[in-house]
Amino acid sequence: PPLASTGLPHTIMGCNQSTVTEKAGGRRQSAVPMSKDEIGKRIESIDATKSATFGGVTVRYAYLSQRGYYPDDAHKPNQDSYVVEHNFADRQTDAFFGVFDGHGRDGDKCAHFVRDNLAKLLSQGVSKARESQKLTANHDLNKDAMQAVILKSHTECNRRMHTKKKLLDDSLSGTTSISMYLHGDRNRITINNVGDSRAVIGRAAEPGGGSAKDGAVGNPSTNPGATVPASSTLKAFALSRDQTPYRRDERIRIRRTGARILSLDQIEGLEPIDEDEAERDERQWAARNGAGGTSDVDVEEIVLGEEIDEGGDPPRVWSPNGDYPGTAFTRSVGDSIAEELGVIAEPEMLARELTPEDKIIVLASDGVFEFLTNQSVIDICAKFTDPLEACRAVVAESYELWLQYELRTDDITMICIFVDGVDSSKLLKASMIAEQIDPHVMDDIMASGGSAEEKEDELVTASSRPTRSNMSLAKSRQIQMVRARGSIRDVTEQSEEDFDVESLYNEKTDEEKARIAEAIRASVVFQNITEAQRELIYKVMEPMPVEEGQLIIKQGTVGDRFYIVDEGSFEVRILGENQKDEDGKGGNRVHVYEGSRANNSHPSFGELALMYSAPRAASIVASTDGMLWALHRFAFKKITAEVGARKDAERVLKRIDMFKSFAADELTNLASYLCEAKFGRNETIIKEGDTGDSLFIILPGGHCESTRMANDGQDKIITLNGDDFFGEEILKGGSDTQYLSTVTAQKKCTCWVLQKSDVKRVIGSKRKVTTNMA
Repeated sequence: PPLASTGLPHTIMGCNQSTVTEKAGGRRQSAVPMSKDEIGKRIESIDATKSATFGGVTVRYAYLSQRGYYPDDAHKPNQDSYVVEHNFADRQTDAFFGVFDGHGRDGDKCAHFVRDNLAKLLSQGVSKARESQKLTANHDLNKDAMQAVILKSHTECNRRMHTKKKLLDDSLSGTTSISMYLHGDRNRITINNVGDSRAVIGRAAEPGGGSAKDGAVGNPSTNPGATVPASSTLKAFALSRDQTPYRRDERIRIRRTGARILSLDQIEGLEPIDEDEAERDERQWAARNGAGGTSDVDVEEIVLGEEIDEGGDPPRVWSPNGDYPGTAFTRSVGDSIAEELGVIAEPEMLARELTPEDKIIVLASDGVFEFLTNQSVIDICAKFTDPLEACRAVVAESYELWLQYELRTDDITMICIFVDGVDSSKLLKASMIAEQIDPHVMDDIMASGGSAEEKEDELVTASSRPTRSNMSLAKSRQIQMVRARGSIRDVTEQSEEDFDVESLYNEKTDEEKARIAEAIRASVVFQNITEAQRELIYKVMEPMPVEEGQLIIKQGTVGDRFYIVDEGSFEVRILGENQKDEDGKGGNRVHVYEGSRANNSHPSFGELALMYSAPRAASIVASTDGMLWALHRFAFKKITAEVGARKDAERVLKRIDMFKSFAADELTNLASYLCEAKFGRNETIIKEGDTGDSLFIILPGGHCESTRMANDGQDKIITLNGDDFFGEEILKGGSDTQYLSTVTAQKKCTCWVLQKSDVKRVIGSKRKVTTNMA
């Protein structure tokens, strides 16, 4: 919604928009590409960053929400909402910020309802509580009284939603809620969390926050002294804890209602169920509490299926009587059926005073944190002097990671607040006012080194939900389907053996290095590289000028480069299953990467090409003239000298007859062509009699069963585990060689896949080298 050009709005609300347009008397079909304007309509944001002072706290804030991309439901509305309210509870020193992430069929309506009602109920509750305690304008509710009002406001909002049957059906729909009440007179914030959206704060490592040259964030136009240090000096802390079945305390609470906690694969019988888990949780919880560790934070949380979420299948809450509701969170507003199973609307609250070291506060829906850590989000925000640009960068980075690792994207919403100033003199004064301490005793308290402050809550160090870094099972299957159709074209122009890394060396200015460094900061691929490797990566990044209309990546081809947008606009286009590229434009336009040196915005794409020889999931077309930085997969591999799982695979390859004569460097070359594939329980990986084109190596933790017809006509069954291989028979014959056995995954497992064509390529290089040496 448009904001007033002058002054501060009392309330800002947004989202739940849909971009459905009418054409020829009907809904626009998903096969029709979206225009750039339509893509822009997926994004709702503040027109410009707003500045405000609440008591002793001076802030600038912005918000942005981007509707998700759902191939099977192109017109699904944005189910996220947000609210910002000034002069909260009729106090100019107070403000309220909130983000609400709806789910279920009426999730957008549920998020809309909470957006419209929660702040109103809380404001009324605070005013009534102040009146009942007969507080003057100079006095505020203490922490306990405030949190009692917050709790009642959430539960009352939940109760009222249940009664709005004509407006919405919240039986299997609801919304999470993350909100912040800013008490400016006390420099205090109270974070209220229901579900798995999140609040994060970035704090300066040293008191004082550093100087202007230390970092980017600040407001020099209004406050020349206000700066946020460089991202390397800001440390991220969680202000909330995700309420999900990954937390032992939440699992115990939920199970005590009779509910079950299982992943979808466990519900469908594709993964085994740990029957002893509930008893083990109770025992470990009792032991921990008995030892005096009663704090939730002290408990080791993520012990339930950490690997499950890597495939996008987290543990969920289920009724003991049926396969519903299946929520991946343990608290929510709405969800009346799940409420009977312990999925409650009671918020967890954290209260603390802001200090000059507090620089950035982020409230965001879980779509932001699916692939980004808290630290990555703060690092990205800290690059910018404008919180709106920070919002754009974080949301864009999140959206792009969803496109890389999933078949869809979530709705993504965030509020970013830059704290430009905190009046420290208000801290003690506010505490004395809150407790109605006689101001004349202030000097005595300060002289004695005492404190009149209420005890503030500890910052949270864990979010209790793992950040994903692998593609989902569905995404992996899509890649395997593309391979099976034989529609992949390898665009690699030369073999890895002949690849000359040094020929790519080109010097970069310090400014160019800084832009590249910031662009790769959030990527999991670059998180463990050394400084020496980083410098080499700078050297081999190829400058790539592009022209409007130039095709950068074609969907279905094997990728060989990772790209950073230095300048320009680039459209992401996707062809749906069985959809033909009749106009040659690459399919539906689903996203636009916007790079700008002026705005310090440098998105990236093609990250998977550095890890796997996998087909591109989308086409990328330049919509303007521009500039890219390109990193070739072969250069990246040679620089990082891969270790770990791929090195383990080399030892397995050495056991295969055809590769026993390979030297160590040749095995490394061969292993570089391995691609990762995921398979579900009881899924057939290869079938006896089918024409084969790939060799498989089971990664540790996998378990498969190989069935082969013996000479006597009986099935011969062999159990295969991690580091076992199968399908090697296809290496010995021609193009029509058939598999000699049927191999089925006995549990969800991951395999390295080596294609016959890649083996031929490596053997060809080996022979070429041998001939040259002779």
